[in-house]
Amino acid sequence: MKAVVLAAGEGTRMRPLTANLPKPLLPVAGKPFLRHTLEALRAAGISEAAVLIGWQGHRIRESFGDGEGLGLSIAYEEQSERLGTAHALGCMRAHVDGPFLCVNGDVVVSGDALAAMIAHHRALRGPVMALAEVPDPRAFGVVEMDDGKVVGLEEKPRRPKSNLINAGIYIFDKDIFPLIDKTAKSPRGEYEITDTIRALMGAQDVYGFRIPGDWIDVGRPWDLLRANAALLAPLKGANRGDVDSGATLVGEVAVEEDARIRKGAYIEGPVIVGAGSEIGPNCYVRPATSIGPNAKVGSACEVKNSILMASAHVPHQNYVGDSILGERCNLGAGTKVANLRLDEAPIKVVWRGVEVDTGLRKLGVIMGDDVKVGINASIDAGTIVGEESFIGPGAHARGNIAPRSRIF
Repeated sequence: MKAVVLAAGEGTRMRPLTANLPKPLLPVAGKPFLRHTLEALRAAGISEAAVLIGWQGHRIRESFGDGEGLGLSIAYEEQSERLGTAHALGCMRAHVDGPFLCVNGDVVVSGDALAAMIAHHRALRGPVMALAEVPDPRAFGVVEMDDGKVVGLEEKPRRPKSNLINAGIYIFDKDIFPLIDKTAKSPRGEYEITDTIRALMGAQDVYGFRIPGDWIDVGRPWDLLRANAALLAPLKGANRGDVDSGATLVGEVAVEEDARIRKGAYIEGPVIVGAGSEIGPNCYVRPATSIGPNAKVGSACEVKNSILMASAHVPHQNYVGDSILGERCNLGAGTKVANLRLDEAPIKVVWRGVEVDTGLRKLGVIMGDDVKVGINASIDAGTIVGEESFIGPGAHARGNIAPRSRIF
């Protein structure tokens, strides 16, 4: 069976992290996000995949090439205009010749789960939609089931009829494409795959398959932290760098080439330390942390459950928890990131102009690329800092800070 991956979106919902980098290349657990998806496909027995690309698609081509390094044969299709998921899938018709697996490029799923879904399809010999169960399904396509079949599908309902949602993974046959051609634009002005699936349900049975194990929809910046923790969980430690005898590594810690772990550093896995990075001396790196290439965690610093992208520096007396720092960010000495409200209520953020309850008890800062922070600054829990901003010495940053802002 062949696979298609829909990864052409501009990633506007992931700003500021995607201001300079296409969403499929955002680093998670030490690898570009899309690489995890492609590896899951290979683990599921897929050998041929086609990837739909869009904004900065050339960078994705350059990253993965023809797929030989992943044990895949990868083809690419470019979507010049984003007109909805049905339109995106319709762009891929030349790359399939029978039943095929379709995966949205912004979900985390394991190879075992995909293999189980393929086996389910082969047993039933009909189209299959992956399903996930979530506490609050109002932001998703909600699915109703009866005797293993999908009998209802409603996009973002105010009053959901179930907690089962469309997980963004499907197995279709080529007969889906004539239905896509007949799909009308939705009120949002897009061609929606949910409308196409409703038409398919009118012609034949569509089966539901509950995804086993982890399934994460990475639609908002802080979702990357959940994805990072899930993808780090099976990590196997290895040391390919330079670890001083006075450093302590506990659990599964992967130290990549040319990274240095200096005396007094204490690292609790699962943690990835990227190539060329420097950790220590005398610092504490806690579990579920991914440190990118050429990054730094220096003396008297503590980092936990965070992603530090390439060349991000946390160099002196800093605390960073439950946070994402973009490429080339630098925290001044004594800068602290809060990740917990005093009343311990869930963290709310200003996201796309609206206050959103993340549902997270702990969330620090989401920081775009090239942000500079002065000494002794403080950053409130749930702060989003746009790229190339400057937070001055002793400043207090909070809320949503626009790109290239100056905070004093």
